[in-house]
Amino acid sequence: MKLSKLNIVILIGFLAIIGVIVMQLLLINNAYNLEKKETEDKIFFTLQDVLEKLYRDKNSNLTVTDQVKKESDNYYIVNVNDEFESTIIEHYLTEEFLRLKLDLAFEYAVYNCTSNSLVYGSYISSKGEKEPIKCRTCFTKNNDYTYYFALHFPELKQNYFKNLNQYWIYTGVLFFLLIIYVYSVLLMLKQKKYTELQKDFINNMTHEFKTPLASILIASNYSKEQPEIKNNPRLARYNQIIIDQSNKLNQHIEKILYVAKTESKQMFIEKSKVDLLPVLELVKENVFLKFEKIIEVDIICSKNYLINADKFHFYNVLFNLVDNAVKYSGEKPKIKLKVKEKNKKLVIQISDNGSGIPEKDLSFIFDKFYRVAREDSKEIEGFGIGLSYVKKICDMHKWKIEIKNNKKEGITAEIIIQDYE
Repeated sequence: MKLSKLNIVILIGFLAIIGVIVMQLLLINNAYNLEKKETEDKIFFTLQDVLEKLYRDKNSNLTVTDQVKKESDNYYIVNVNDEFESTIIEHYLTEEFLRLKLDLAFEYAVYNCTSNSLVYGSYISSKGEKEPIKCRTCFTKNNDYTYYFALHFPELKQNYFKNLNQYWIYTGVLFFLLIIYVYSVLLMLKQKKYTELQKDFINNMTHEFKTPLASILIASNYSKEQPEIKNNPRLARYNQIIIDQSNKLNQHIEKILYVAKTESKQMFIEKSKVDLLPVLELVKENVFLKFEKIIEVDIICSKNYLINADKFHFYNVLFNLVDNAVKYSGEKPKIKLKVKEKNKKLVIQISDNGSGIPEKDLSFIFDKFYRVAREDSKEIEGFGIGLSYVKKICDMHKWKIEIKNNKKEGITAEIIIQDYE
C-alpha cells in the first residue's frame, strides 16, 4: 500500500512521541533505581552509626562484621551481639534518621532471648510521631543471631515514587501531548475524509450540470434564429436572458472544475511561448463584451514580451483579475494594465479605482470560497473561487502574486514572472 505524505508525517509523529515516552520511562526507571540505592545506602549507614553509638555507650568495640542484613527491600535485621534496651535503640534510630534527613516511617522489634520472642516497639512516622506498631506479621525470627533488632519500613516504596514527582509530572505532560496529538490526527483524518467527500460531490455536481446546461445553450441558440423568436422582441429578450445566464452559469461551473482539478492534482499546464500584448488586448476586448457599463481600460506596455506559460490558463488568470477589478469598481471602472521590468523580472500590474479591501481580509483573499464582506456583495456574482484559481495557476507556474491596497483608492494586483523574453 502506497503511503501518502500525510500518513508518513503521522507515522513519524507517532514514532517520535512514543520514542520520547519510552525514553522518559527508562529515565524514570533509572531514577527509581538510583533513588532506591541511595536510600538503601543511607539506611545501611544509619544502622551502622546506631550500632557504633550503642557499643560506645558500653565502652566496647564492634566484635563482628556485616552486622546489618537486608532481608527484603523494606525489612532489615541488625546483629547487635549483646543485650540493649529497646528505648535506647529507638532513641538512636530516631536521632540518626533525623540527622541524615531520611523522612522514612519505620517500626522496630527487639529479640528477647529470655522469652525467645520479639518484643515489638513502636511505629515512628516520618514526622517523628510515635504510634503503636501496625504490622506484627511483618517481623520474623532469625535463628542465626542471638541478639538483634529488626526494622520494617512500611512506606518505603511510596517514598521512592514520592521523590520522583518531577519525573511523573514530565511523563504526565508527555502523555497529555500524546492524547492531544492522537485527537488532532483523528480530527485531521476525519476532516480529510469530509474534504474528499466534498471534492467528489463538487466534481460530480459540476459534471452533472454540464450536460443539461449544454442542452439548454444548444436549444436557446437554435430557437434564437427562429422567425417566431426574431419577430417577437419580448421572446427574443427572454431567450437572450436564458443564453446570457446559461453562459454565466457555465463560467462558474468551469471555475469550480478548475479549482477541483488543481486540488486533486489532475490539472497540468502545458507551457509555450506566449505573446503578452495579444493576450492583454483579448482580455480587454472580452471585458467590454461582458459588461454593459462604460469601462476604461488602459494597457501600458513598452514592448511585446514573450512569456513561458500555459496560454489558456494565463488568459484566465488575467481575465479573472480584470473581471474582479471591474466588478468592484463601481459604476465607472478605470482599469490600468501596466507591464514593466524590475530586478530582471517581469511585473504585470492590474490596478482599479474601487473601494479597496479591508486590511483584515487581505491575508485570506486567496482562500477557496472566501468572499470579502461588502454591502454590495449580494449584488455581485461569484462563489469566491476566482482568486483561489488564480493563486493555484500562479503557483503551478512558479510565479509570485500579490494584492495590496493603493494609497488613494482601489487595489493593485501584481504578477511577478521570471521566465520571459
